[in-house]
Amino acid sequence: MPRSIIPSILLVDGYNIIGAWPCLKKTRDQAGLEAARGELVEAMTNYSAFQGYETQIVFDAQYQNTGSSREMITEFLSVHYTEFGQTADTYIEKVCAGLRHQIAQCLVSRIIVATSDRAQQLMIQGYGAEWLSAHQLCSEVESTACRVRHRSQSRKQSKGRFLANAIDDKARQKLAQLRLGL
Repeated sequence: MPRSIIPSILLVDGYNIIGAWPCLKKTRDQAGLEAARGELVEAMTNYSAFQGYETQIVFDAQYQNTGSSREMITEFLSVHYTEFGQTADTYIEKVCAGLRHQIAQCLVSRIIVATSDRAQQLMIQGYGAEWLSAHQLCSEVESTACRVRHRSQSRKQSKGRFLANAIDDKARQKLAQLRLGL
């Protein structure tokens, strides 16, 4: 029986991305960190679903005296807060180290880490993960959002106001046969 393969896992260094994306940085400065986290989660929710990535956004909790926590947002996206004293970098590196064996066994096809931290880039590549800069991720998220909007708009544009104009020829023929009692 074939094993289920997770096509790609995307690990996102949350605060690194917030500090690098101009729109999130502006939100952070004007409305606070919680609002910026919310915007990042929303953007990554849509992107992850469209790409089919299993995405984990990782936020530091190293200065908070709390335990680690994980919140499932969708089947494609979860948010992780590290435990006290742990950085998002060390969490991500630990996940990459643990997943490298799954790549070797073909259980995971790709691990992608989104961060602009140069030291982390070198570390995760040593574990076989791919690196995506914050700027590249921003471009991909925006591009994906445009494709989704374009698909949505083309579906909404109908040839007319009648159902028959919105269905394909095969379905139209079947309806005609039903109408004629054939």
